[in-house]
Amino acid sequence: MNVYTALGISCAVGFAVTALLGFVLIPVLHKLKFGQNILTTIGPKWHAKKQGTPTMYGIAFVVATIAAVAVAVLTCKLTGTDIFPYYDFDRNKELTRLWGGLAFAVCLALIGFTDDYIKVKKKRNLGLTEAQKTVPQLACIAAYLTAMWVSGGQNDITMFIPMVGSVRMGWFYWVFGICVMYGAVNAVNFTDGIDGLCGSVTLTAGVSFTVMAVMKQLTSVGILTSALVGVCAGYLVWNHYPAKVMMGDTGSMFLGGIIVAAAYGLDCPVILLPVGIVYVAEALSDLLQIASVRLRHKKIFKMAPIHHHFELCGWKENKIVAVFTLVGLAGGIFGILLMYFGGYVM
Repeated sequence: MNVYTALGISCAVGFAVTALLGFVLIPVLHKLKFGQNILTTIGPKWHAKKQGTPTMYGIAFVVATIAAVAVAVLTCKLTGTDIFPYYDFDRNKELTRLWGGLAFAVCLALIGFTDDYIKVKKKRNLGLTEAQKTVPQLACIAAYLTAMWVSGGQNDITMFIPMVGSVRMGWFYWVFGICVMYGAVNAVNFTDGIDGLCGSVTLTAGVSFTVMAVMKQLTSVGILTSALVGVCAGYLVWNHYPAKVMMGDTGSMFLGGIIVAAAYGLDCPVILLPVGIVYVAEALSDLLQIASVRLRHKKIFKMAPIHHHFELCGWKENKIVAVFTLVGLAGGIFGILLMYFGGYVM
């Protein structure tokens, strides 16, 4: 079996499990009354119709991704295919890219699950406080960075920058990593605001990362990101407008974890800028809005994050999803070209 057949298996299993779990999990969420609480006082009033839509479908993401990765790896073993055939250096880092990245995302999903559970039990939009979210997120990030540091030879930590090459990080590895990973995880969370948006944008990001993994023959990253593609596609079966279920923070935190783990697995976290251009715009719009209100007592956008601004400008949800997904796709293609012509494949 060709090693990259494992990517197709991972994607197919991720899709099938995520889509099929909807027939079981959505009725259970309904029965438990785990519905989304919508505050129209701070959001578009027409979102009131989403009140009670089952949330926390991110649970399916975790189950499906673990199943997809496990089946892909097991299939390789049963067919005698070496999952990491191209490396003559220590395989520990490749195992960390795969299993460490997955464990990191699962830990973030647990934080999101706690936040969601508090929200649905107390029937409010606010679950964990910012501090209660931030501290465990930073602990997860520190653990992941430490695992990558140890598996990478400790003193040999580098970051690839297109058009520049591999740059030794030194102590900056920790500062940069904490800031980028924390920001990226929460930026993905900001994107989850309307039906189909986060799933569609993350699907395009997953495809882009999978192409990059194939370019560099990083099967470890490819299996993880192809599972992400399948999971997002399976989720959109239930989350396209009008959504029958929402991912909740359980899902958005998990997706954010996979996204940043993929970028670090590729040794190129800066590629998050073009590939995750929609995430960047969502987070930046929120930060600019807060800064403007505090400093100028004026809003820049009708509402932040920016997808809500377009909603209040009269755009339908499907139009926002389509445009944002195309922007994400363009950013992903640019990222792939930047990596290819920037010296990533040599």
